[in-house]
Amino acid sequence: MLVSGRFLLDSSIIVLLLRGEPGIEVRLLQIDEVYLSSTSLGELFYGARKSVRVADNLAAIHNFIVGRTILPCDVATAQEYGIIKNELRTKGKPLPENDIWIAATARQYDLTLATRDAHLSEIVDLKQELW
Repeated sequence: MLVSGRFLLDSSIIVLLLRGEPGIEVRLLQIDEVYLSSTSLGELFYGARKSVRVADNLAAIHNFIVGRTILPCDVATAQEYGIIKNELRTKGKPLPENDIWIAATARQYDLTLATRDAHLSEIVDLKQELW
């Protein structure tokens, strides 16, 4: 059964996929459109570089991204980032910088963010699903 909608995978979900978590793999198979953000990829590459299995983890990332649509940060992403960061500042709810960039990408492209990070619910008008 396909789930209608377009999804951006948060870094937390990609890590679980790379670890082979069955529940996440099943969810991925149910989605009709899946996207990745360049920010999430940066987090993954950093994680691989600081791990004890650098070559294996880098290879897993490269294998995972083959054929996937990767959305870059551009001016529109930066504008969305500025809006979100200011909204969070006025609410007194700071979030990690990379999470804001990933959320900005999701809002920019009107995607649902698949995540494990409940704190992202602080972001107004961010469509998200906790996986």
